[in-house]
Amino acid sequence: MKKWMVMVMLAATTLLQAVEFELSGAVVSDNQKMMTSRYMGYVKNMAVSEGDIVKKGQLLYEIDSKDIEAAERQVDLAISQARLALQMNRNQLNNVRINLARHKRLFKKNMVSKYEVENLELAAKNLEDMVKIAQEQVNQALAKKEEVLNQYKYLRITAPNDGVIVAKKINEGEMAIPGMPAVILTDLSRLKIVAEISETQLQHIHLGKKVEVFIPSLGYKTEGTISSIIPNSNPMTHKFKIKIEFDHSNKSIYPGMYAKVVIRSDDGK
Repeated sequence: MKKWMVMVMLAATTLLQAVEFELSGAVVSDNQKMMTSRYMGYVKNMAVSEGDIVKKGQLLYEIDSKDIEAAERQVDLAISQARLALQMNRNQLNNVRINLARHKRLFKKNMVSKYEVENLELAAKNLEDMVKIAQEQVNQALAKKEEVLNQYKYLRITAPNDGVIVAKKINEGEMAIPGMPAVILTDLSRLKIVAEISETQLQHIHLGKKVEVFIPSLGYKTEGTISSIIPNSNPMTHKFKIKIEFDHSNKSIYPGMYAKVVIRSDDGK
């Protein structure tokens, strides 16, 4: 009789320890990007719309290049002026060197004074310095040209990865402002389920725990794994957020879909 009572008590204890509860969640992307431009300008070509599936490297939108074209013309003018100054200084240096060589020959014959030779040597030295300065100005102008040309690639904003356009904040003809999101791109290859769990339920979960995932709209059921347990930024809510990895390959699953998560505390996983 006592043995039977012990078995009943053990079974009751096991039943009390076995906990199963269901959480409501949503599908989210773990890699959502807010695309913005590096330079300000008017959008001349908006190549995507909300809901479009895009590939890595595909054009999203393009900014008008008039400001950069104007800067390029100014740099081209500066390069031409610097090259002209360099050529003029080189020509003057060559003439002074020829004149200096002739005066040195005449000086040996006592046909010119030492003062004249020294003046030409000083002029040659000054012109050599002028040539170096002019060459540096040419190099700086060319570097500026490369910098301006490099800006063109930032006028074409492309997709950094495959994904879907979930929001478009700007249209053709509107001003694109650096730091202001123009397009929001969501990566469909890195989907997870996010759900909230109460403080009292935390004792029944841990990282790596297997859970049951169900997406009602698709009738899709699979196993998931808790990959993150995130405290709430508002401590007064006593709620925690969990992220669950799950198999979503070959399924038409999108961010925002409603999901159910079933957690069992007695599965030993």
